[in-house]
Amino acid sequence: MACICALNVVAKAATTGNIKIQPGKKYADIKEAVKSGAVAGCAPFPEGVDAFGFFNGIDAREAQRYADVEITHGRISMLAALGFLVGEQVEGSSFLFDSQVTGPAINHFQQVPGLFWGLLGATIFTIEASRVQYAWQNPFDADKLFLLKTDYTPGDYQFDPLKLSKGKDAAWLNDMKLKEINNGRVAMVAISGMVAQELVNGLNLIPADEVLEMGKEGALLALEKQCAGAPDEAACAKAFEAAERAAVFAADKL
Repeated sequence: MACICALNVVAKAATTGNIKIQPGKKYADIKEAVKSGAVAGCAPFPEGVDAFGFFNGIDAREAQRYADVEITHGRISMLAALGFLVGEQVEGSSFLFDSQVTGPAINHFQQVPGLFWGLLGATIFTIEASRVQYAWQNPFDADKLFLLKTDYTPGDYQFDPLKLSKGKDAAWLNDMKLKEINNGRVAMVAISGMVAQELVNGLNLIPADEVLEMGKEGALLALEKQCAGAPDEAACAKAFEAAERAAVFAADKL
């Protein structure tokens, strides 16, 4: 994913600090967009990659929106992937929700009290309302619906409470923004794979953790019990047997 072309509105922002979108400007394909400077190719694809033809006849304003959407989803996916793993590793021991949230992360949503989701929803609404005011044009004007402000740099909300970018030069900022967008792309694929994996076998992503920690008595029995309600008990049983063999092997090495 790190080799897919990055929108130049991101790369240029790191160098110049701000850009100006030209409404009405269109590009025949990804190569023309790269040549004009609207899109920057990443090695080993200097001319960009657009397998699905998203940039065929694209308008500059739409390209700007694509950039913002990609960065936003990448940021959310990085948080989601981290939360997916952390939530499963602290289940049963966290101070949150009386430590009652257990099992695969795909089932955590239903176990969390509704009050939490209400407060989270209100927080998200507040953040999104602020984001709309900062980056988007007036949505009540039909001609400006779904359009970003022409002087807005995708992903740049001037939000840096820890002052991580203070005193840094343009080269450092450019490098960090490129790392963010590339890691965001990887995270979007990763969280999709995590959810799919748990939907397939109904197990935690790292079920062997409890098995291999020999200090936790009853871990094998707990894993076997968890398999009983899995969509595919045969596949789950194989995973259990593999974990059991690993545990025996680890015990022999002690």
